[in-house]
Amino acid sequence: VGMYRFLQRLWRNLIDEDTGECTVVDGELDDEADIDLIRQLHRTIDTVRTEMDELRFNTAIAKLIELNNAVTKLDATPREVAEPMVLMAAPLVPHLAEELWRKLGHDDTITYVDFPVADPALLVDDTIEVPVQVNGKVRGRIDVAADAEAAVIEATALADDRIAAIVDGATPKKVIVVPGRMVNIVL
Repeated sequence: VGMYRFLQRLWRNLIDEDTGECTVVDGELDDEADIDLIRQLHRTIDTVRTEMDELRFNTAIAKLIELNNAVTKLDATPREVAEPMVLMAAPLVPHLAEELWRKLGHDDTITYVDFPVADPALLVDDTIEVPVQVNGKVRGRIDVAADAEAAVIEATALADDRIAAIVDGATPKKVIVVPGRMVNIVL
């Protein structure tokens, strides 16, 4: 039943159920929410390609479902996301993908279209969330640049409101920073 619902949702994201017309919109994606969607698209492309190469179809389908759920929250599906999504679904559901490809306005078959390629620049996060421990217990989380140095991460952790309240003006005996992983403050 889950796969059937996924395919129904995929169809409804691209085609109006009442008229049978394509509801995909053309245009450039440029605001912050759109950038997150494009990042998710490229991560999905990367994961689906890897999983299909390794014959792990269940995890490839799971990533497609996640992307489709993100698209469901939009008012209209952008073509920039719709076409790669249909291309990624094609090896798994070829007849549905072929029908959607035609509805998207293509006269040629989807069979000979190249699989989408992920942009490596969009696979890397700009910021990461780092847990902050005080005496070995996680007391908060901070967002820092992915390439932030240890000193910047330490300063950000100590400046955090929750952590500052716990430290309460005391001078830490030791601050252990593992960049990109965690901060541990020993009082």
